Parts: sequence; structure tokens; C-alpha cells
Amino acid sequence: MNKKELAHIRKQLKLDHEMLKIYDILNVYIMKESSEIYHHERQPFAMLDREKQELYMGNFKKLLTGELDQKMIELKFQDEAEEPSRELLHQALVTGDPEEWHDLMILMVEKMLKDTNYERDMVVTFVRGQLARPTKKRNEAAEESEKDEMFSHLFILCSVNSTEQQRKILMFDYVEREYKYNVFVDPIIKLNTPEQGFLYPSVTDNYSDVNRILYCMGKANEPNWQFIDQVLNAEKTVTAHEERAIFEEIVKEVAGDQLDASTIAHVYEAVHQIIESNEGEEPPKLDYVDVERVLTASGIGNVTKEKVEQAFQTVVDDRNYEFKASSVIPKFNSKSIKIDTKVATISISPQDLKFVKQVNYQGKRCILIEVDEDAVIEGFTLNTEMLFPG
Repeated sequence: MNKKELAHIRKQLKLDHEMLKIYDILNVYIMKESSEIYHHERQPFAMLDREKQELYMGNFKKLLTGELDQKMIELKFQDEAEEPSRELLHQALVTGDPEEWHDLMILMVEKMLKDTNYERDMVVTFVRGQLARPTKKRNEAAEESEKDEMFSHLFILCSVNSTEQQRKILMFDYVEREYKYNVFVDPIIKLNTPEQGFLYPSVTDNYSDVNRILYCMGKANEPNWQFIDQVLNAEKTVTAHEERAIFEEIVKEVAGDQLDASTIAHVYEAVHQIIESNEGEEPPKLDYVDVERVLTASGIGNVTKEKVEQAFQTVVDDRNYEFKASSVIPKFNSKSIKIDTKVATISISPQDLKFVKQVNYQGKRCILIEVDEDAVIEGFTLNTEMLFPG
């Protein structure tokens, strides 16, 4: 799955969208004390109140919000898993029997409960439906609509949400004109902050890929590997956060662990240019040859293909490892880099990193930032001091 395919799915996740159909919804309530199913309920999605439909749709939009390889990762299923989820989910996908789908989803929940203790009551929500999209690009000169040739994508979407107890509150009764103390005992289902979930099947080249699943995290770069391994029976993969750390270790292995900010900025710019110049659907990847070119173009001396190849072997134990180029640099056009010191935290974009230097001033390390205008603090314009007068 690429960004374009994910964006199309997000775009359709709205009520009354003509290219989206949601057939059934199943909610399963799990008690934290016993880690058992306390209640489950399935019904046609169309039978829900409009307000409930909007809440659930908002939950699933939130689940699928974020960057690929950071908030969501596409996973392959394990080839040799006992009671593989791939077969269970595929059967649930193709069955036309709502009762069978219900029973299969309960089996998925039972896998979630095995060897797992929850700190709060949990609610697992499944929906099954169908997405549609054109199978070819629109021909402006042709008479037929872009919707004449459509690809139907059956899907199962799952969201795992925690609950919280409501607070004791003081209320004002307009009729009786008095203040009342109220205690609500019913838990709140936190639909606005899903813990994790998945979309099955994934999409490759606009077609369903039943051998892959899109796993969604509650927080970016914090996958639940136990859930991925034991519940989804999927293979572990490398997140964007982990790939960046690996890339940094390879750069240190080649160039040393001390670089000036300008050199780091040039590395990020070189990778960004590779991403920008890519015209394909799939994100570009970097092997050791590409990394050697990036480091050489960034002004790092004594870089050779052999040296970079050996760094790959040392760090990842694989000379032929390939990085997703988008994973190895921070978000280029936003203040995605944090410079943390005891005095302050500075946020800066990769393209502006070249304006930052660490200098020695009067025996002390200082951060020097080149600016085009006067700095203003709380309405006061800072006086410009000469570091080296005369």
C-alpha cells in the first residue's frame, strides 16, 4: 500500500459516500478483571442512529490518520502460524453470512484475550463493508464516466478502544432551579483515541492483497508486537523510526559520531532530492551505493562504496539492506527536528538546520542560530551583541 491508496480509503470514510458501503458492525466488551468477553452485539450499520454512525466513522478515521510506516505499517502474514489469522480473516471477508462473520470475529477477540491483561475495560469494534474505486485513470476525451470501470474492495476494519469511568459532577437543574450532585456509573468508550486496530486486506496496485494487513497504532512508532505476532500472526517489520536510527548508525560508522549541523542538513537535503525526483507510485529506496552517493554529495570526506557496504554489514548484518528514503529523514518542510538543551528546546526544519552551529564562546559551548531579522521576546527586541568586538 502506498500513500495514494491510503489517501483514497480515507477520503471515502464518510457517511453517505456513494463509493462506501458498511454492512455490519460488531461491538465486543471486555472486562479487565477477568479478561473475558462480557457482552457482544452485532447489527446492520444502517440500523444505528445517525449520531452513533458519526461517532464510529470518526473513530475509524482517527485510526487511519497518520503517516505510513510511522502510525500505520503494512505487514505480511507469517507462513507457518498455528491457527493463522490470515485464513480466519479471509473466510470472514468472503462469507456472505453475517452470523458466520460474527462468529469468526469473536474468534479474533479470543486471540486478543490470550495471555493478555488489560488495565481497563476494552471495546473491540469490527465493521465489514466494501469500497469502490476506478480501475483506470479518467479519460477526459471519452464519454464514459471515471466510475464506469470500478474495483470493489471488500474489507474488515477493526478498532480496539479503552474505556474510562466518568467523573463525579455537579449539575444545575433548570426546572427545579437547584444544584444536584450526580454520579454516572456507565463507562465512556474512548472512540476519539483508538488504542490500535487493523484494516484487512491491504491494497497493492489498487487491488486487494489478502496476504497483507494494515496494522494501525494508537501512537506513532509504538507498535504492539505481541498483538502483531500472536493475534494477527504477521511478520515483524521495521518502522520508520527504527529505520532512521539504523541509518544514523551507518552514517556514524562511516563519518564518525560528530558532524556539524550544516553537514547533517546537506545529508537530509540530498535524500529529500531523491524523494522529490521520484516519479513512481512506490517510494524510492536507498541501498549502500545510494548512501555512498548521498554522503559524498554532502561533503563528508573519505567515503567509499566499500566503506559504506561494510557499515551496512556491521549495523544491520546485511550488505543488501534497503531503506525507504522517506523513513531516514525528518519531515522536511516542518519543524520536525528538536534540539534539546538544559536551557531550551529548539524546533527547526531540516532545510534550516544549515543555519545552526555549535560554537565555543569564552570557554562555553553555545548554540548559534543565524537569523535574518531581529529576535523579539515578550514584545522586546533583543539587542545585537558582538561576540568578537574590535
